[in-house]
Amino acid sequence: MLEKIKAYFPELTDVQVDRLVELESLVREWNEKINVISRKDTDNIFVHHILHSMAIAKVKQFKSDELVLDVGTGGGFPGIPLAIMFPETKFTLVDSIEKKIKVVKGISESLGLANVEAMKIRAELLPPKYDCIVSRAVTAFPDFVKMTRNVLNPKSTEHSIIYLKGGDFDDELKGMKNYSVTNISDFFGEEFFETKKIIYLNL
Repeated sequence: MLEKIKAYFPELTDVQVDRLVELESLVREWNEKINVISRKDTDNIFVHHILHSMAIAKVKQFKSDELVLDVGTGGGFPGIPLAIMFPETKFTLVDSIEKKIKVVKGISESLGLANVEAMKIRAELLPPKYDCIVSRAVTAFPDFVKMTRNVLNPKSTEHSIIYLKGGDFDDELKGMKNYSVTNISDFFGEEFFETKKIIYLNL
């Protein structure tokens, strides 16, 4: 794990790498108390959850003044790995399930992440102040855009939604404009990523 992080992201500091390594054990510990990821997936936390989340950093470098919203964060993905990678960027992680937010808060506190805020709330109820929305597929992409686009800051110079999704979703993108689709397998060699993609939509 340590070697893979350094190989895929050589620009990270030792502190960031240590936090990403610690994140795996924290997720495993919390998951024994509150089930936020599949029990059968606990041996694959790094690849399936942490590294998958980090793929976003291959297509987007977050700025220090950006406000980023992670919708349907679950156990803190992709928000927590990204918050570790971009410590000057403010991340708000939301989920409608209380126990998941409890886990996110516990992990963030253990890691000392001052740039993470976690809230139990439906994303569409948030004020329109965010520059970028990130998420791992929680619904069909057009439905997700419709649900969340109103929380983007109308005064921001760049509105974007970055969505991690697997499988074939070409039909979902018909009629949409200003988007790109990137294969995560372009960056990572693990078999898990063969069908995983990043949708990057500019609004």
